[in-house]
Amino acid sequence: MLYEITVPQFTKMLRNLLVLLDKGTKQAEAKKFEFDVLLNSRLAPDQFNLTRQIQIACDTAKLCCARLTNSEAPSHPDTEKTYSEIKARVDSVISYLEHFSAKDFAGSEDRHISQPRWEGKYLLGKEFVLQHALPNFYFHIATAYSILRHNGVDVGKKDYLGELPFKK
Repeated sequence: MLYEITVPQFTKMLRNLLVLLDKGTKQAEAKKFEFDVLLNSRLAPDQFNLTRQIQIACDTAKLCCARLTNSEAPSHPDTEKTYSEIKARVDSVISYLEHFSAKDFAGSEDRHISQPRWEGKYLLGKEFVLQHALPNFYFHIATAYSILRHNGVDVGKKDYLGELPFKK
């Protein structure tokens, strides 16, 4: 179950994020401003900027899957300054996620998951995904969307949600 609610969703939403960013680049070109203006934008003075929102979304996705599967996530030094660098990071995480299968997540629901800032406390894998990883991931993706939208980028809910698997 944890594979199905993590890897496909993380991958889909990171791809949707690339669509949102691409629309941001087109807006920057059309309005004749540097895209890094958007990367440095934030909704509030004490909030992380767009770049950091994307970095955290990427880290949440890759580290969630690494912790659940007891594997090593790729390292990203948080030095991105341009669209191409941020896109490369998102692409790298998508590529990492695509290497997982449901088998890799066997036994992960009961695995003890901890992080340094939790000071020795842990969550079970299922709790970690449902109570921390998914809400945190969506928070940062939605905030990235909101920063772009706030700055006049023509994005909407359909861009955020992406393609839905409708049936007839």
